[in-house]
Amino acid sequence: MRALTYQGRRDVQVIDVPDPELQHATDAIIKVTSTAICGSDLHLYEVLGPYLDAGDVLGHEPMGIVQEVGPEVTDLKPGDRVVIPFNISCGHCWMCSQGLQTQCETTQVREYGKGAALFGYTKLYGQVPGGQAEYLRVPQAQYGPIVVPSDGPDERYLFLSDILPTAWQGVDYAAVPEGGTLAVLGLGPVGQFAARIGKHLGHRVIAVEPQPERRALAAKYGVEVIDPEAVGDGVTGVGDALRDMTGGRGPDSVVDAVGMEAHGGIGARAAQAAQTVAGFLPDTVGQKLMETVGVDRLSALHTAIDAVRRGGTVSLSGVYGGSADPMPMMDMFDKQIQFRMGQCNVKRWIDTLMPLVQESADPLGVLDLTTHSVPLEQAPELYRTFQKKEDGCIKVVLKP
Repeated sequence: MRALTYQGRRDVQVIDVPDPELQHATDAIIKVTSTAICGSDLHLYEVLGPYLDAGDVLGHEPMGIVQEVGPEVTDLKPGDRVVIPFNISCGHCWMCSQGLQTQCETTQVREYGKGAALFGYTKLYGQVPGGQAEYLRVPQAQYGPIVVPSDGPDERYLFLSDILPTAWQGVDYAAVPEGGTLAVLGLGPVGQFAARIGKHLGHRVIAVEPQPERRALAAKYGVEVIDPEAVGDGVTGVGDALRDMTGGRGPDSVVDAVGMEAHGGIGARAAQAAQTVAGFLPDTVGQKLMETVGVDRLSALHTAIDAVRRGGTVSLSGVYGGSADPMPMMDMFDKQIQFRMGQCNVKRWIDTLMPLVQESADPLGVLDLTTHSVPLEQAPELYRTFQKKEDGCIKVVLKP
């Protein structure tokens, strides 16, 4: 089969790889009909190379048609149309029973002290072949796959694999009070959905984003937008602008939908240099650097801490990967800030989200996010376009 593979820093290629086969009684095989490029995939493209091997199949936002199931998979059958959550969880361990599927005790990657295995996402998370391919082996298929109706475009359901529940969890974790204000930093795919979800739930939403086409898309949903380059002075400029819009107090809650590759701000040059060096070092040396040095670019996180009101909540949906990042602990303590964060527990939110994505009015705009839909063979080109934010690129869907 054809699959998108990692070959080195900023080098992904579509090549022939062996077709997947059932390995365990709880496996399934799906034929992938749509699979998206996630902002987290760009971290693999640029930063997390030390934890990848040449030939690793990438991608963790797939859906498709069931082809084959193992004998212990009783709720799926060939021909079912399914969305595959990006995290691999069993559904029966203690963590899954608590709605913490990202911490599944059956698939935890204990070698690296990490949570549940993820599709297409480095040794740290199990090195499980991903979904940017023609076919996908799905472990724990007795629980993970989400069966969806056979009609309607894939994009109505595809984003249930990751970014839509990720955004919902981010807003839920933000704990916006009734009548409160939510600030969203970054209007990539997760930020777009977080802003729309905030409006859907009745909150005032203000979003910060440098790209004009991304601000324009959010504004269509009634989101107030700020161009950080227009307010000046980095973290403080954005914080001052948000305070000016909220009676001098700051927003009640902030969702950071940017993560480790934020541009500008405190320590950005040093962190970018560390990311670049780690990407070119031998894997064992690069891994050690990632684990002992602050490699994240922290401008979005520091902006969230500066901007949120005293006693407010910061919710991190953007991915961070450094183990020694400097944090303004005095300010965090003084302001009495609450933090919630973590990979999304996809299955926890599906019962809430499914009626919304099936509603003909499309209140969250699942059919209004994809800017580029291309054959799988064009994936390397679209990785570059997405990373550089060129051609108005917000969300890429690949069609194997």
